[in-house]
Amino acid sequence: MQGKSVAVVMRSPGHDEELAAGFLFTEGIIKGKNELVSVSHRRDPKHPNLCNVINVIPTDGMKFDSRGWQRNFVSSSSCGLCGKLTIESVRLQTGPVTDDPLRVEAELLRSLPKQMRDCQAGFEETGGIHAAGLFDGKGKLIYLREDIGRHNAVDKVIGAALLADRLPLEGCILMVSGRTSFEIVQKALMAKIPLLVAVSAASSLAVELAAGAGMGLVGFLRGNTMNVYAGTERVLG
Repeated sequence: MQGKSVAVVMRSPGHDEELAAGFLFTEGIIKGKNELVSVSHRRDPKHPNLCNVINVIPTDGMKFDSRGWQRNFVSSSSCGLCGKLTIESVRLQTGPVTDDPLRVEAELLRSLPKQMRDCQAGFEETGGIHAAGLFDGKGKLIYLREDIGRHNAVDKVIGAALLADRLPLEGCILMVSGRTSFEIVQKALMAKIPLLVAVSAASSLAVELAAGAGMGLVGFLRGNTMNVYAGTERVLG
């Protein structure tokens, strides 16, 4: 980005421009689509046969250096960020979603796993690919993205919304396969998503961040059961 290497991302190929845009946004390096001129592939200078580099051209007025990068990014399928200091940093950077009026019936949430599963072509083929799905408040699927890493799948979804100029994602539901880490809550909060659901558990730091931000957080959404870890008022019935 602007002649500088920002991140090395271990990812499943596909929707790479969305992944790059979403990563830059959810890490606070850019604030929105208006700070981007273009996001495109280019050949890796060390491996000319590979198009594994995403070149991001920012607008002339974008001064991302002044925001300060807190770390050198190596993005993988691990949990990524953690710690109390980071939670306070995220809260200061994003603000809460308490003003978002989204409330949904529990029955609507129960319908989401099948919708997402039916669209997971990568998982159908391999059995080893995570997914993230963005739904509107009525349970209609907006975006579905897959990746070997859960965080990458979330970045692809948010990047798709950013490039389509749909942020913030107020009134929306994000569903992820697997468990919910602190970093996934952080990414959802950056996009102002008020309700996050998952098919597995949530970490204690994820619950703490979601509760403090007024976000609904649901885990173990399987069949007719679910655990509501935070924002119980957002799940009706």
